[in-house]
Amino acid sequence: MSGGPLSGIRVVDLTTVVVGPICTRTLADYGAEVIKVEAPGGDLLRTMAEGSRNAGMSGKFINFNRNKRSIGLDLKKPDGHAALLRLIGRADVFVTNARPEGMARAGLDYATLAKKNPKLIHCQILAFGRGGRYFNRPAYDPVVQSLSGVAGTIARATGEPRFVPMVMSDHTSGLIAAQCIGFALYRREKTGKGEAIDVPMLENMASFVSSEHLGAATFDPPVGPTGDGRLLSPNYRPVPTKDGYVTVRPNTNAQAFAFFDAIGRPELKTDPRFDSAASRTRNAPAYFEVQATSLGHKTTDEWVELFDKLDVPAARYNTIDDLMTDPHLKDVGFFREEEHPSEGKIRRTKLANVFSGGARQNETHAPLLGEHTREVLTEAGYSAAEVDALLATGAVQ
Repeated sequence: MSGGPLSGIRVVDLTTVVVGPICTRTLADYGAEVIKVEAPGGDLLRTMAEGSRNAGMSGKFINFNRNKRSIGLDLKKPDGHAALLRLIGRADVFVTNARPEGMARAGLDYATLAKKNPKLIHCQILAFGRGGRYFNRPAYDPVVQSLSGVAGTIARATGEPRFVPMVMSDHTSGLIAAQCIGFALYRREKTGKGEAIDVPMLENMASFVSSEHLGAATFDPPVGPTGDGRLLSPNYRPVPTKDGYVTVRPNTNAQAFAFFDAIGRPELKTDPRFDSAASRTRNAPAYFEVQATSLGHKTTDEWVELFDKLDVPAARYNTIDDLMTDPHLKDVGFFREEEHPSEGKIRRTKLANVFSGGARQNETHAPLLGEHTREVLTEAGYSAAEVDALLATGAVQ
């Protein structure tokens, strides 16, 4: 028993790269038993990401696949396919980000699997939802960022369409998939029945962008242009100080007026462009321009200390490398050291969220390819001789 709110839930994870593995890592982090099913050669993320000590164990793979067990199965071989069906038959949840038509041809669609396991929660993470013309097209995160308007928001802000330099559509959709699985498990507790879940990446990201930026076009006819002018302002970014950058975001009157006093511009408190939250929103570009041009005479630390005393929301700007030395993250023990059986000493992040009912007890390392094949098959009812035979044929790895 691992502890955590999902303790006792068994998940068969047929996902690759990021969108599926972040979903199943979330389930695993909070107590579920996750069996990662890998094709011969393993998850593409084992080798496609930069940074590794040994082949097949990239840093990115390690970060997305902790707390899971790995079994290697060749689903093109009948015995490998049969082994997967046996695992799904005793699972609570099956998650995949493979294309739906391929899953249906392999008999891994919900309608087929539910005949033998009616309590199964079947979650399919899709690039595009069923019924649309893009359905069953291949896609990765940049394709979804492009179609969903994410790159378009950056173009509105900077004049050039760019992708967010994280696989944000993958992260967001994967976490939504984990959330949906939790909802379905809750309904199953009440009804005793499983169900199928579709999590389409495009629709989820388009919902994010639309909720944020539909704005005046929410009304029919529109009462103004789309887009949140504050967020799309070129100066919506960290601003320069004497020795670096700081982010300051005074929104309420108390915060804004304290900010104006701090920068030596008390007259702005009665400026009709800035004297209320509504006026500051209407004049966001000018308000951000004041912020961007007023902080160059003090250091970042001096501004952060002053704004903290004034209760004005502000923080230093962290680079990626700075995260590892951020004092707050150090206080909460965010980064932890771990001895990995093949990779030696590594750095891992702690679980960000806290449950008063308890957390997972036995955190485990990201698995080697097929590290748990024999163990998992034995638990599924295969004898030692049967496992040996499967290994010999290459049906399992």
